[in-house]
Amino acid sequence: MTTRPRLVYERWTDQVAGDILAETDIELVKLDLQAPDEQGWVALESAHGYQVATRTDVASIGDGTQWLAGQALVNRCPQLLAVCSAGAGYDVIDVEACTRAGVAVCNNSGPGAEAVAEHALGLMLDLAKKITAADRALRSGLLGDRLALRGTQLFGKTLGVVGLGAIGGRLVELCAPFGMEVLVFDPYVDDATARSRGAVRVDLSELVERSDFIQVTCPLTAETRGLFEAKQFAAMKPTAYFITTARGPVHDEAALYDALAAGRIAGAGLDVFHEEPPRHDNPLLRLDNVVATPHVAGITVEAARDIAVATATQWQTIFAGDMPPRLLNPEVWPRYCDRFEEILGVRPTARNTAAVE
Repeated sequence: MTTRPRLVYERWTDQVAGDILAETDIELVKLDLQAPDEQGWVALESAHGYQVATRTDVASIGDGTQWLAGQALVNRCPQLLAVCSAGAGYDVIDVEACTRAGVAVCNNSGPGAEAVAEHALGLMLDLAKKITAADRALRSGLLGDRLALRGTQLFGKTLGVVGLGAIGGRLVELCAPFGMEVLVFDPYVDDATARSRGAVRVDLSELVERSDFIQVTCPLTAETRGLFEAKQFAAMKPTAYFITTARGPVHDEAALYDALAAGRIAGAGLDVFHEEPPRHDNPLLRLDNVVATPHVAGITVEAARDIAVATATQWQTIFAGDMPPRLLNPEVWPRYCDRFEEILGVRPTARNTAAVE
């Protein structure tokens, strides 16, 4: 390789990523979000790779949007060849803008799936057994009649999973001991694949009407934005629970609030919000039938390390001239190869194509 590849990153989920990459010839440049913008642009405008700063991380730094991989950033970074997100979500990246510019886009789906799936199950159990509600009542000294805290069981109920990717698939496995009927809505999964994972593929309207627990585990895309609106919440059973570990804009927060406040659905478990972290006066946080966490489903010691290792390995693959294992825009490959050769002096190969997810 005639040019040393430069990778800009804001931070790693675990320092092991930096340790791995420090043993390579990749030049690592840290993006300091506290420094003047000019300093950040100096680093990015000469970058060949960018490990994207996440929306939550940059929310308190100005408007934060200049460090997201959108059209403006791509326009300012002519040497940029690839951008990667830390986890499965990639809504911090404008995939279409990158594709037009010949920039490869990757995520790190898979390594954090166990953590998120366990969190999703935890929210489901919490709501069904009224664990947080009971804790609040006990600590407030207003316990009253314990029968008011009567919960329900998961056994024999119907679970509806929106998105049967790594997280959704693992959640189905975790729920198997509860003997639940599992429905799945995922336009990118066929009937045979759903059956092999213990689920029945249905359309969204059927899933919403039949499910006792709805678990949203899909990425935020143009197709999924606003997927759950007033119509979907109105069609749910009054005894059903809505749970999401996806991204806030997949559901309409105002419509969800109205359904919960009116008792049209039983409750909600939320790890994601439109604004993150959510304001303390967010109306949803005032409802007793809501259990909320601040987008921490994927934050475990194990997941952080696994994601970091996968991140470092993928960047090694990219700069070695191979196809990255989690390429989200494979249609970019021919132009990407031309740009890679022009900028770094070698032409990539199509090895690892079988690993593209």
